[in-house]
Amino acid sequence: MFTIEVIASFNELETSIYNYICQNGEKVIYMRIRELADETHVSTATILRFCRKVNCEGFSEFKVKLKWHLEENKAIQLKGSGHSVMEFFERTLTGNLEENIREAARVVSESDHVIFIGIGGSGILAEYGARYFSSLGKFSVYIKDPFFRIQANSNSVTIALSVRGENDFTVTHINQLKQEGSKIISITNSKHSTIAKISDINIPYYVTEERFENADVTTQVPVIYILESVAREIYRLTQEEN
Repeated sequence: MFTIEVIASFNELETSIYNYICQNGEKVIYMRIRELADETHVSTATILRFCRKVNCEGFSEFKVKLKWHLEENKAIQLKGSGHSVMEFFERTLTGNLEENIREAARVVSESDHVIFIGIGGSGILAEYGARYFSSLGKFSVYIKDPFFRIQANSNSVTIALSVRGENDFTVTHINQLKQEGSKIISITNSKHSTIAKISDINIPYYVTEERFENADVTTQVPVIYILESVAREIYRLTQEEN
């Protein structure tokens, strides 16, 4: 309801109104303009100017829009973490997940080093994956700078993480790394995404995607399970060779 541009345009008094509404939205929708003016210590004229800045002709229209906004936020019901984990196991473990994990581990174990890529929440897990793999003896790095020049070859493996599998940053990096000879392993929510299709090995995990306002809050528990499973399988293969 309040865009960044609108918030930036507020003066000091309008900002105080904005702060009050954010903290007392359920109360404001039942207030009269004079009551809000008294609570925020401003004039009714200031409140009307505030309403016009958020594209409302008056306080009545503002209250209607505020009520809609509050109801939309209430309508968002996030699943419990237990439900998401069970969904993952029910959908994925009945398929060929373990086979994909073993194949990915075999490819990585035969490589010289591993490059992890991803952005946002996937980037955080990519960094975790690089640390976890390195802790179990497989040298790995995480690349988070989109302008960082990556040197790869036929003896390297890239592990790309992406929920939707359509991120331009990750697709661009994969394309560059493939041209340099790196094998590509992707972990995505679906095997039908662009990143999955251009990978040598894709490990999909199939959970229902969830968004809250503009944020992707899809569970990442399956990704952690897959990363740790691959790393442990690599360690097992290495021990067998020794």
